[in-house]
Amino acid sequence: MSIEYKTRTQLVVESLREKILSGEIKAGQPLRQAALAEELNVSRIPIREALLQLEAEGLVAFEPHKGATATELNLEQVDELFDLRAMLEGELLRLSIPNLSDDQLDEAALLLTRLDKALGQENAANTWSELNSDYHNCLYSAANRPQTQDLVNSLNKNADRYIRMHLLWAGGISKAESEHNELLALCKARKVEPAVALLKEHILGSRDEIKAFLAQREQTQ
Repeated sequence: MSIEYKTRTQLVVESLREKILSGEIKAGQPLRQAALAEELNVSRIPIREALLQLEAEGLVAFEPHKGATATELNLEQVDELFDLRAMLEGELLRLSIPNLSDDQLDEAALLLTRLDKALGQENAANTWSELNSDYHNCLYSAANRPQTQDLVNSLNKNADRYIRMHLLWAGGISKAESEHNELLALCKARKVEPAVALLKEHILGSRDEIKAFLAQREQTQ
């Protein structure tokens, strides 16, 4: 097994992303480059590069006279992110299903088994979120649309904090599990249109539950 080499910037990106998504770094909290450099034992250069990458992912914003801050959760962003995901991922799945090999379908089934096992483990939301993305990407892998896949990956990074929130607080895991199994069965049967319809329902259902949770959260603050 090869060990992936990661630059200091990549390691800083992963560390800060995890702190923001887990809530350790609160929304609106300033991200002081000097303090972060000291905490992570790196120079300011990889901190600056990491913050720019996280800005591109929608997790960090640069504001005048304030510097970098963790971005706020908001309903409008959820609408746009999940609507775009449904549109693009639906098209990827439509193109992918006729070309999916038995090996790719077996890999998707294996990822579902790992998703099920991840639920009872420590740090379940983090592991589940990563495996969830791997599962969906496996089903899209035969679409041969690399630029669309890049856009989907970017959208999913932006949506990740909402997806984890959905898993932790809105009961999204149990519902997702049955939909994932049904989706794989439709892909194996090469039922393209029912599979695309279910995928869009799966994504937009998460959107609606996340929006309801955020609206409730705003009322109680």
